[in-house]
Amino acid sequence: MTAKQWNDLLMVIDGKNLGYQPVGFIIDSPWIPGWYGITNIQYYSSEKHWLESNLKAINLFPDVWFIPGFWSEFGMCTEPSAFGARMKWLEQSLPHAEKIIRNIEDINILPDPDVTSDGLLPFVISRLKENEIAIKEAGHEIKFAISRGPLNIASFLMGTTEFMMALAMYPVESKQLIEKITDFICRWISYQKECFPTIDGIFILDDLLGFVGDYEFNEFAIPFLRKIFSVFEAKVRFLHNDAQGLITAKYLKEVNVNLFNFSFEHSLGEIRSLAGEDVVLMGNIPPRDVMAAGTPAEVTDAVKKAASEIDNFSRIIWSVGGGMPQGVRNENITAFIKAVRNLK
Repeated sequence: MTAKQWNDLLMVIDGKNLGYQPVGFIIDSPWIPGWYGITNIQYYSSEKHWLESNLKAINLFPDVWFIPGFWSEFGMCTEPSAFGARMKWLEQSLPHAEKIIRNIEDINILPDPDVTSDGLLPFVISRLKENEIAIKEAGHEIKFAISRGPLNIASFLMGTTEFMMALAMYPVESKQLIEKITDFICRWISYQKECFPTIDGIFILDDLLGFVGDYEFNEFAIPFLRKIFSVFEAKVRFLHNDAQGLITAKYLKEVNVNLFNFSFEHSLGEIRSLAGEDVVLMGNIPPRDVMAAGTPAEVTDAVKKAASEIDNFSRIIWSVGGGMPQGVRNENITAFIKAVRNLK
C-alpha cells in the first residue's frame, strides 16, 4: 500500500471521514495469474512475473486499496509446507498440501517449525527482500505480516473432515494441535515484522472459523486468535473468514480484530449489528457469481444493493465478500469503482 492508502486506512479504522468511499480487494494467486496471462506455476516460480503482475494491478487501478499488497504467497501450501506437508503444483489451479496427520497420536510428533528455514517460508521472505526496492520505487511499502489461521492450518495438516471430527471426539488433543499451530503463527508473524520493520498490520485468513458453533468458537478459536492478533501492537488487525461469519462477527472485539472481511451471504447490516460500530467491515458483493461471472451492470446493481443494506457508510471498505476470485475482468472492476463513487 502507498503511504496515503495506509494513512487513509487508519483514518477509516478511527471512524474519520475520508471525503470518499474506499474500494479495496484482497488479491493473490487465485486472481492475478489468469488476469495477467500466465500460469499459476509461472506466478509462484518467477520473481519477474510476480513483481510485474502486481505492479500492473496497482498501476491500472491506482485508487484501489489492494490488501495486503504485494502478497508473497504460495497458495494454501505456504504454512503447511513448514510442517513437512507434501505439495502438489498445478498449472491452472491452486496448489494444495497433502495431510500429514493420519492418526490423533501424530499430533504428538508434529514438528515445531523453524520459521527462518522450514518449508516455503524462507522463499516468502526472500521474494519480498529481493523486490523491496522495486516495491518502494513504485510508492508502496510492505505493511502486513500474513498467515493462515490456526484452524485453517490444522485442516490442511489433518484433513477438513478429520479435523472437524477431532474437535468433537478428541477435544484435548485438538486443543494441543491448535496451541502448537498458534505458537508457530506467532513466531512466523513476529519474524516477518523483524525482517520488514515497515509492517504495522496483521492479516489472518481462516475460513474454518465458519464451520464451528458458538461453544467451539469460544473453546478453540477465541484464546488463540487473541494471542495471534496481540503478538505485536499492530495498528491494523485484519481477519478474513468468507465462510459462515455470524458467530465470528460476535467476537471480533474479543479476539482484538478491527478489520473484517466476510461472506457475501451476510449483509453489511447484519454483520454490523453483530460486530458493533468500531470494526471496519470489508465487503460485500458476491465474488464469483457477480464480480467474476456478472456483467458490469450486474456489478453496479450489486454494489447498490449492498449499500442499501446499511444506513451508515462509516468504517466500510467496499469490496467483495471474500478474496478476488479467478476470472474477474477489468471492466467489472471499473464498474465496481464507479458504482462506489456514485453512492450517496
